[in-house]
Amino acid sequence: MWRLRQGRLRPSVCGMEELRRRQREREAALRKARREQQLVSKRLLRDDSQEEAGGGCVAEILGEAEVQQFLQLAQRGTEEKEREKALVSLRRGLQHPETQQTFIRLEGSMRTLVGLLTSNQALLQLEAARCLHELSHSEQSAVAEACLPATSYLLTYLSGHSSDFIELCLYTLGNLIVESEAVRRQLLPQGIVPALAACILSPHVAVLEALGYALSQLLQAKEAPEKIIPKGFGLDSVPPAIRVWEETLASLKIPTHSPASAGSSILGSTLPQHMLRLLQPGPKLNLGVAVEFAWCLHYITCSQVNNALLITHGVLSTLGLLLLDLAGAVQRTEDAGLELLACPVLRCLSNLLTEPAEEAVGGPLQLGDERIVAALFILLQFFLQKQPGLLPEGLWFLNNLTDSPSFCTSLLSLDLIEPLLQLLPVSNVVSVMVLTVLCNIAEKGPAYCQRMWPGHLLPSLLNTLAFSDTEVVGQSLELLQLLFLYQPEVVGSWPWSPIHPALKPPVSLWPSFPFSPNYSCFSRPG
Repeated sequence: MWRLRQGRLRPSVCGMEELRRRQREREAALRKARREQQLVSKRLLRDDSQEEAGGGCVAEILGEAEVQQFLQLAQRGTEEKEREKALVSLRRGLQHPETQQTFIRLEGSMRTLVGLLTSNQALLQLEAARCLHELSHSEQSAVAEACLPATSYLLTYLSGHSSDFIELCLYTLGNLIVESEAVRRQLLPQGIVPALAACILSPHVAVLEALGYALSQLLQAKEAPEKIIPKGFGLDSVPPAIRVWEETLASLKIPTHSPASAGSSILGSTLPQHMLRLLQPGPKLNLGVAVEFAWCLHYITCSQVNNALLITHGVLSTLGLLLLDLAGAVQRTEDAGLELLACPVLRCLSNLLTEPAEEAVGGPLQLGDERIVAALFILLQFFLQKQPGLLPEGLWFLNNLTDSPSFCTSLLSLDLIEPLLQLLPVSNVVSVMVLTVLCNIAEKGPAYCQRMWPGHLLPSLLNTLAFSDTEVVGQSLELLQLLFLYQPEVVGSWPWSPIHPALKPPVSLWPSFPFSPNYSCFSRPG
């Protein structure tokens, strides 16, 4: 169940240990990027068989004359093998930024490549698509914009029969989407959302994973909350230029994804329901696919466009069950990929718990309080041992849960105060979040404070007062204030003489400073 898809596409000629090392490095980089919300990742596919056929040789930088020669051979060669070989050589050259710049400066180069992409010879089509994929991976936005003439064809081929070709087109589109707003402006009226919605019905895991990647790139766009998530073109508001585009492609007998059709926005399509279907725990759940679509849901919830609609589709119960399944999985396996799924799931749930609509549809998570709290603490223990950097993800979710008295009761009945206190030394950020959760519980009143007090709470609070971080110290004082307010006898348990009444700390309602338990700040900019 919790198995990553075995990669079929990888860099040239390397052993299994090297492949595993690179996979670990890529996953670590991806985790860091998603935590910092500042890096936009692209994906690059390299076909094993193609690279090994070339003997693992290092690709050379191509000059203008060489690029032109390969294009001419690919376009006018007498034999298909010769034409394919020319495109392979061009693709290898396009792995270099210098060759990419030479290619886009060469007049007619993209027109020739698009012509090969639309040819009736499958091998030439595939190699031309691989050339476009290399260009889409460029760090230069000008290179991505040079690929604009190919986008409509890439969309059209998403309805094809070759899963490998569809996967390649999806990753290419995902790379282009995130790079340039001009590309997105063209793809939206061309019908990218309906095209992606059709792909989600594919039975192929590789296609679904690529689809999740492309969709997540689209949802990270800065204009997503206004133009992509909530709405699309109406039947009566399709611009004349788009109508001309449709008529032109129709005259060429090229199928299109009409922007005038229903479902041209994410929430107006069937995508949310199918995303939730793919996140349902069970034997068919694929980790790679689930990770991609969990991030898609995260970006949608961050937009705060219409989270109530997601809740009516059952997103809380689906993610709650997935959280329970994750907690069971981390106890059974050492698979290092589980945290990749836990992170977006926790963020989604944290966001959704701030929505007023969740109270109107059956209460938080629609699951037993103790099951959720127990599962969360299992994950916190897993993070502490394997990924300490993810502890804030779980603690922020716990912070939002403890807004509810029932979840506070569950936390106390399971004797989870001491496990929380054990997290205080991890870092200043973690300490502040742990203390905030404890303040949320203490704020509920004398009965909760009385159940919190036995144990190591006081010694732990005294230790935090010695921290150099002022926010940690301030949060500790806030908790002490609440304990003094609701349980005055606490003062007598201090290890020094009783405090004079005039020196008792001033009483204030919690919180005394603004605190917004909302995870929308974790939305990565496009």
